[in-house]
Amino acid sequence: MLNLERLRTLDALARHGSVSGAADGLHVTTSAVSQQMAKLEREVGQQLLAKNGRGVRLTDAGQLLADHAARILSQVELAQSDIEARRGQVVGEVRIGAFPTAARGLFPAAISTLRRQHPELGVQSREMEPEQAIRHVIRGDLDLAVVLDWSNKRLPVPGGLAQAHLLDDAPDVAMPADHALAGRSEVDLAEFAEDEWVSWPEGEFCHEWLVFTLRSHGIEPRISHLAGEHHTQLALIAAGLGVCVTPRLGRGPVPEGVALVPVRQQMQRHVYAVWRTDADRRPSIRAAVTALRAAAATGSER
Repeated sequence: MLNLERLRTLDALARHGSVSGAADGLHVTTSAVSQQMAKLEREVGQQLLAKNGRGVRLTDAGQLLADHAARILSQVELAQSDIEARRGQVVGEVRIGAFPTAARGLFPAAISTLRRQHPELGVQSREMEPEQAIRHVIRGDLDLAVVLDWSNKRLPVPGGLAQAHLLDDAPDVAMPADHALAGRSEVDLAEFAEDEWVSWPEGEFCHEWLVFTLRSHGIEPRISHLAGEHHTQLALIAAGLGVCVTPRLGRGPVPEGVALVPVRQQMQRHVYAVWRTDADRRPSIRAAVTALRAAAATGSER
């Protein structure tokens, strides 16, 4: 009979594309991955891996078995969900990820609530960008992810994922306190056509959104500074080095010398949780979503 843990190792190899990636995803050593694969090859009597430069690739037999392994593990996930749902207890472990401002704005309150209300549930959290978090959920490396899209630029969410809305986050434009528009009650982005911009790093979803949005207003943005952390962005603004769009979730204290003015256009970040539909009935997933919604509601009131 095929060993489930060895099938899990093969599935991780197929998903990550390397022994080191599979080891990281499974939280084991590379030698442990190699040992499991050697045992699996002996079980099936066929070669499953072949050398590919410095790495490895799946043989035809390996890919065939990996496809079966993915379906078997999905059925195991469904079985676990059904058992947990029947028992109705929030126990075990839940692994959650979120983009930086959601991790800062939601995780402290949500995880504290889970620890207080469900002491037998272990929670692990990770900070990562939305596209990466969705990939981790699909691969099974995360149970739940908090992701975002913008009202004028949606984040593609693949099939097989369930989702729950958490909050809508309105942005402001941050500018030096002595900027000509700092005293306004609201602004249009087109009014900053001549300003330098501070943005998220290239390749991130929010950076792509900023460039897309400014160009849709007829502005070819002059992006002079890239910073992943909003605190760094605001520090650059305080030094008079440009302007930026800054959402409110997880923003924290605003440094002296920075003025915040709401954007007149109806721009919002839609923040929501996603998880695999085959884990939909797990009480731990439901408890995590409930805690995140409560944290979002409390943050909105503040």
